[in-house]
Amino acid sequence: MTQTNKILIVDDEQHVRQLLSKVLRKEGYEIYTAADGREGLQIFQDNNIDVIISDIKMPVMDGIEFLHEVKAQQPDVGFILITAFATTETAIDAIKSGAQDYVTKPFDINEIINAVRKIVASSEAEGEAPFKDTRIEQIKVRSKSPAMQEVLALARKVAQSDSTVLILGETGTGKEVISTAIHNWSRRKDNPMIKVNCGAIPDNLLESELFGYEKGAFTGAASAKPGRFEFADGGTIFLDEIGDISPSLQVKLLRVLQEKTFERLGGVRTIRSDVRVIAATNKDLKEAVRRGEFREDLYYRLNVVPINLIPLRERKEDIEDLVSHFLHKSAEISGNNKPKTVSRDAMEHLKNYSWPGNIRELENIVERCVVINESDVIGEDSLPAEILSCSGNEVSCSSAENSRELLNEAIDDKEKEVIIKVLRENNGNKTKSALALGISRRSLHRKIQKYGITD
Repeated sequence: MTQTNKILIVDDEQHVRQLLSKVLRKEGYEIYTAADGREGLQIFQDNNIDVIISDIKMPVMDGIEFLHEVKAQQPDVGFILITAFATTETAIDAIKSGAQDYVTKPFDINEIINAVRKIVASSEAEGEAPFKDTRIEQIKVRSKSPAMQEVLALARKVAQSDSTVLILGETGTGKEVISTAIHNWSRRKDNPMIKVNCGAIPDNLLESELFGYEKGAFTGAASAKPGRFEFADGGTIFLDEIGDISPSLQVKLLRVLQEKTFERLGGVRTIRSDVRVIAATNKDLKEAVRRGEFREDLYYRLNVVPINLIPLRERKEDIEDLVSHFLHKSAEISGNNKPKTVSRDAMEHLKNYSWPGNIRELENIVERCVVINESDVIGEDSLPAEILSCSGNEVSCSSAENSRELLNEAIDDKEKEVIIKVLRENNGNKTKSALALGISRRSLHRKIQKYGITD
């Protein structure tokens, strides 16, 4: 089932709400509107909103207060602020407060459309929204693995310098978490850390996203706007999926790394920015250089201090601690005082599995087990078929292919049953239901769509 993204427009001016509603409906979005932050908060709590567009100056509850209330309940929701009094300082304050973008009044409608598209594209590329709350991710930067301990020691050491860092590793190994740790361990920790998923933003938007633009630089540029490098001044910028940027943008990024200067799109004024760059990729950049897909000089500029993350299959001594962390995280989100535990047999299966999706896959599996298991102890019967069939050398994965689909269907049926039960207990309130299930509202929304659950 194709998911229709839900947009909430909050503005005290009726003509603004009507204009944005009309245009964004034509883009295929489902639209909700509110005249102030308090009304918007109620709509947000009752629906699975993907992106919020909010004015700052409003009666009852202004846009900044509304932003803080929303982010406290769902940190990963996309948020665009509209302001009539924009300065670089205003923009930076908006980003620091948790907004993903801001637009200046009077705005060109294409600017709003592009801002929404960027957030939706990032969300779809990640499978979940990329704007994550990292306060409860600290367990991921500790390890019992000697090899991973060496990696963390290097990360702590490089954090004390301003050297450019290139984090390499398979998908799901925690590249973003390590980048955050480096920033938090550095002298720049009290300044912004700006994260950009280069692979999720279309090429024609990424340049303006990174370097900003001047008024009239392109259709929709109704006013000048700083880019992410300006937002990150004095702090750190994390460029994820750096291997996906276009050749033309590689040239401009090389100049920033070499000279610490750039111009906004359509501008002539040279801007200097004191930014520490951390890049990450799961691609083999050396091979990309050999094929002519990635500039060799840029590769060496990025690769000043390479950090190679260890895949989970090579640090299995960490699995038990990670599972415990994810169980406590689930309990914290759902408000339960006592987190669930994992039986010894189930834990042995988890330790013996190869984890091609690494830590991200482990986290998703634990979340799924918490949802479908009604008891306080998660047994091996709650584990997915691929883990049960491939977790030991004595078991042939290929022999389980025929039964795997049937078992997955049974697990899906059980998960659907639990979700319906919790929704009924909470009178259809999705915010309360998501908290009870220990998952985000966005995750619950995706599962409702997946299983075709209706009101």
